[in-house]
Amino acid sequence: MSQDTDPAVNDENPVAPAAAPTAADALAKAQAEAAEYKDAWLRAKAETENVRRIAREDVAKAHKFSIEKFAEDLLPVKDALEKALSTPAQTVDDIKAGAELTLKALDAAFARANVTEVNPAGSKFDPHQHEAMQMVPSAQSANTVVDVYQKGYLINDRVLRPALVTVATGGNADRSG
Repeated sequence: MSQDTDPAVNDENPVAPAAAPTAADALAKAQAEAAEYKDAWLRAKAETENVRRIAREDVAKAHKFSIEKFAEDLLPVKDALEKALSTPAQTVDDIKAGAELTLKALDAAFARANVTEVNPAGSKFDPHQHEAMQMVPSAQSANTVVDVYQKGYLINDRVLRPALVTVATGGNADRSG
């Protein structure tokens, strides 16, 4: 076959072989991809910052209003105390009955808030829940709570206030030292 019959070499053939991509084309394509990736990264970064900001706001609101339910539960207690103080000519029995009802309302509010009482009289001393005010010789075994000065309280099994107690040293109370 001669050169005149080869269609690729023939000047009259309008179809030329496909041109290989140039370095400029490859660079333009890489720059376009880089711009896409940068845009996607900036959008993801902005979304992350928005999520963080919203989470900070939610935490701040939770801290600010976390006590709201407990405060609502305490309002009837306050109302009962105000009513007791504003009622003239009450007898001691009336005041005692009102105080008992008020204490029941307060106990109910504590129960709803998972605040539990720690009254460790006669139990083993626990330094995580009790604070020893003194140690005394006693007929009870050593490290037993003999007396409770002030009850302690837990909130969801975490110490809110330790109980103030007297602890037995063991031995006999009649010993002289």
